[in-house]
Amino acid sequence: MNTYIKTTAAALLIAGIGYTTQPAKASLSLDEMKIALTTSREFSLSDKEAGFYYSMTGTDSWMDGNAGWNIEARRVFTDYRLTADGKELLRQSAQAVMYPYKLVRNYGSVEETFSLVDGQKVIFIELEAESASSVGIELLGDIISAPTLAGDGLSATFSPVNHPDRVARIATLKGGCGVDVVGNVVTADASAGGFIITFGTEAGSADLVETSRQNRELWLTQRMARMQALVDRNAISSNIPELDLAMAWIELTADELVTRQHGGWGIYAGFPWFTDFWGRDMFISMPGTVLCTGQFDVAKDILLSFAKYQDTDPQSETYGRVPNRLNLEGILYNTTDGTPRFVMQVYDYLKYTGDTDFVEAIYPSVKIATDASIDLYADENGYLTHADADSWMDAKRQSKYPCSPRGDRAVDVQALWYQQLIVSAQLAQYMGKGDDAQRWSAEAKKLKDNFEADFIADGIIADHLNTDGSRDTQLRPNTMFAYDLVSDRSVVMNDLRTLWTHLVYPWGVSTLDQMDDQFHPWHEQWHRYHKDDAYHNGTVWLWPNGTAMQRMIEFNQQQTAFKLFTNMNFHALSYGAVGSLSECADAWCRPGRDWAKLSGTFLQAWSNAEHIRAWSQCFLGVCPDMLSNQIAISPRIPSELNRISTLIQIADGSLDYSYEVGDGATQYRFGWNGSDEVSLTLDLQGFKPFTLSLAKGGYVEIEVADDGVKAVAHQADGAVAGTVTEAVDAQATQFVEMCNGFFDGVDFAQPCYRENLKSMSRYFDPPLDYYSIE
Repeated sequence: MNTYIKTTAAALLIAGIGYTTQPAKASLSLDEMKIALTTSREFSLSDKEAGFYYSMTGTDSWMDGNAGWNIEARRVFTDYRLTADGKELLRQSAQAVMYPYKLVRNYGSVEETFSLVDGQKVIFIELEAESASSVGIELLGDIISAPTLAGDGLSATFSPVNHPDRVARIATLKGGCGVDVVGNVVTADASAGGFIITFGTEAGSADLVETSRQNRELWLTQRMARMQALVDRNAISSNIPELDLAMAWIELTADELVTRQHGGWGIYAGFPWFTDFWGRDMFISMPGTVLCTGQFDVAKDILLSFAKYQDTDPQSETYGRVPNRLNLEGILYNTTDGTPRFVMQVYDYLKYTGDTDFVEAIYPSVKIATDASIDLYADENGYLTHADADSWMDAKRQSKYPCSPRGDRAVDVQALWYQQLIVSAQLAQYMGKGDDAQRWSAEAKKLKDNFEADFIADGIIADHLNTDGSRDTQLRPNTMFAYDLVSDRSVVMNDLRTLWTHLVYPWGVSTLDQMDDQFHPWHEQWHRYHKDDAYHNGTVWLWPNGTAMQRMIEFNQQQTAFKLFTNMNFHALSYGAVGSLSECADAWCRPGRDWAKLSGTFLQAWSNAEHIRAWSQCFLGVCPDMLSNQIAISPRIPSELNRISTLIQIADGSLDYSYEVGDGATQYRFGWNGSDEVSLTLDLQGFKPFTLSLAKGGYVEIEVADDGVKAVAHQADGAVAGTVTEAVDAQATQFVEMCNGFFDGVDFAQPCYRENLKSMSRYFDPPLDYYSIE
């Protein structure tokens, strides 16, 4: 059986990553997270506001159309070139080492350290060049002017084409050192320590130079402290060092996208071109990016910000919706699933925090969103109707023609709408709004009562209903979002097995079965078809990995899910942009390659986020509900892991989670340090769930052996607070065995490389581009 799982240690060695096994401890330090690279890879650093830098670690003069310093969604310059004594320092021959907060390149006689800081429009390029007498820097690209020497000779300015009212300014890292301009190169004495690049108005950029010199060490220290605190709050130490390293990197690169572009917090959809706040993307990303990582104030701010931009005009055709896209130019409401996900994230935030005051603040937005959807968009059967491109499969050619039409009732949209109704009714009950709760519960029941008759036939769940009510059964991954609406477990299991074996490749989840006539094997193949035609018609996406793994784990198939999880860790550490998960990938490998070509954005928020969520909520199995002071824990740990120590942030405290496999027994320990007493409900594989209570400082110790489980709850002083013993449960064991038997032999989908594909039947020369009309 070809499992197609990357052998992590070997893969890391091939990629040139050095690591050593560390003793168990709270977390990795930022310096321990360094990745030494032998091949050139993409990387990015964000200033946590409206700026980021994107480039390649070992490529000289990289002229990619999205590369360079980006501020407020517009580029300042594309790349830069360094010199020492007039000779270019070549990146391709340098040793590059990437840290979460800086990039270091060693050119032999010169060492460069590149870094950004939080909240400031400044780049630091430190140069240690003891054997050189002078150093120089040239800004590259056709979007930046030649340098102009300032009158005092202490800096040089450039005019960015995309920012006509701003300048970029280069000065030396150390004060009191002059610069000179030789052609397009700004030079300085090597003793100046390198360069500072600032951005702003003429006066503002000059002031920022001196402020940056004075505060550089402080700003760098504060940035490192913020990053380290995030890693520490989500500490992971296991017997697989690559997992620990990958998760820390994925958390930090996801956090690059958590920014304050509009003054309030939001999550960019992805680098380099999705530097907007997309409602759908943001709410898919919220659980993994800011809830599982304990950034609850950020989550609250995001929800309140999007509530502020909700369409509250009763005469509007998009009344009740929250934005699908919020950018510096305006607001778009062109999606159906963004608003249900907004309401769901309101509830997820409340479950993680228990912030009951927030219910009252956000309830008017929930009510408008739910009532407006019923009045404007729901049909007589309770389904939420929508246009062809108003689901997450939203690509349109020339912004007019849907590439994967799924109107007017997509299965995933109905699942989200059902969850919105259920959540809204629960919030209404909490607020004492009985009429709202009753109405919304009735709508949810109507939808669920009709779903199986309309969406399921011959055991097959439809991807969507057409406007005439007919079922469309194209094999796409969207049905896995709707399993809560299906009562027949055999239908769900058959659907999941089919999806995994046909759509889940080693590199992610394909959007269409390769045997479908509309299948496009490669995301970018401009000589054959338009890129958007492939976007949701075969292209692999990484964010559905989270739900695919979740569903497998729900049927006790954590071993299968862990193969995909491990491959994504390989992706982050060894293959894509450093520490990041991309948006998309090809379904089929390109000729001569054994791994799919990545595509789309190199860092996509929901890809990282769903990986984090799958780890926290599915493998570790921690799902809090602090509105009722309960934490459900359903560990589904794969056999490759025999030791885990981690922290999970919940409300005003954290759950200290430990797992270890010993001789003849498995041990768990869960410690709680939050203010309120909580009830832990433990669902251990093969046993009936049981509940124990913990006060602040308390902990539970559990031993699982062949003959049963024993759990002892302790108070903070160690005194026993409760004991539970359970024998192996025959019914639970039978369910596990049934699942194992049903999914036995399930493996990744494999490219079949069949010929005579309809999508490959034409050839365009010159190749198509985004604006082509065939």
